[in-house]
Amino acid sequence: MKKISQLIVLLCAIAPMAALSVTPDVATNSAGKATPSLDSLFGDSVVAKGKGVEVKRNELDSTVIKMKSLYASRNIPAPTDLEPQALKNLVIQQLILAKANDADRLAGKTNFQARLAKVKADNGLTDDDFDKRITQQFFAGETRAQWDQQQIDLLTIPVILERELHVNITDADIQKFYDDPTNTPAFEQPETVRASHILLMTQDPDTHQPLAADKKAEKKKQIEDILKQAKSGADFAALAKKYSEDPGSKDKGGEYTFPRGQMMKEFEDAAFSLKTNEISGVIETSYGYHIIKLSEKMPASKVALDKVKDGIKDHLAQLVLQKNLPTYTAGLVKDANIQILDDKLKGTDFSIEPAKEDSAAPAPAPAAAAK
Repeated sequence: MKKISQLIVLLCAIAPMAALSVTPDVATNSAGKATPSLDSLFGDSVVAKGKGVEVKRNELDSTVIKMKSLYASRNIPAPTDLEPQALKNLVIQQLILAKANDADRLAGKTNFQARLAKVKADNGLTDDDFDKRITQQFFAGETRAQWDQQQIDLLTIPVILERELHVNITDADIQKFYDDPTNTPAFEQPETVRASHILLMTQDPDTHQPLAADKKAEKKKQIEDILKQAKSGADFAALAKKYSEDPGSKDKGGEYTFPRGQMMKEFEDAAFSLKTNEISGVIETSYGYHIIKLSEKMPASKVALDKVKDGIKDHLAQLVLQKNLPTYTAGLVKDANIQILDDKLKGTDFSIEPAKEDSAAPAPAPAAAAK
């Protein structure tokens, strides 16, 4: 599975690969130096145990810290029952991982390596760059080997569940979902254009306040001169790279691909009114002066099945897991005969509520599936 259902994420101390954001926002070891582990400072004790389960106090404390950091990074208040929730996560994680076979573990490791490579590539990071960034996010006493194994474990969980719960999504299942008229809106691709622009800003990039009238007049004269060059046959992408003040597109020759409703109205109206390879006049928005060249106009259509097939398969697999996971984990907990040794945590509820019919994940968005 490329994605993990929300129910499975609830089993995890942090969402799978969340630490691969490669940002040090929630770092507790910002200097990148080794710090004493919690158990070396305070000792350790067993909080819960059972058949195939042993959760220690410092493991629980570390998980609570990570969960608090994750909530904070998403600007979501942490729930008041965070410690029992963390214990539940750890217990069920261990019970599921105890079911892993060699093939499951290999698949989890392979998925981890693939995601790691993608994060490095997407962020333009070398191995050394990534190692430095991720080290800043380690918690007290945590090592790179431990972090890697935690991520592998989290990515092994859905592999185990797919096998244990006999998830088998066929091509016929995928085709049926795709052909169902009620799902058609999820696969509709709106009219889209591929266009390039050159922007000269008429607001201060730092304060976002309008430029003085004389400065704005200078920008207007400059954009008119650039327009003359473009209309005379100069390479538009080269002009964008040389003159454009849009940092998000200038290095790509000013190019964007977008449907209606994503850009400012003046910009969007101009782009959609152009013919292929036509260059606009000077367009003014609150950002400044633009020149737009249309490269391609793509009519509204239904996204081809091969572009959304993987997303549909994952979505259908999630529905099966959401339906069967509560009963499956309840059986694991019962067989393990869990004993809670911390009085404050006695009565921790290890059950998972069944997903409501209307709470199933939406069908995969065509734009995301087609990337």
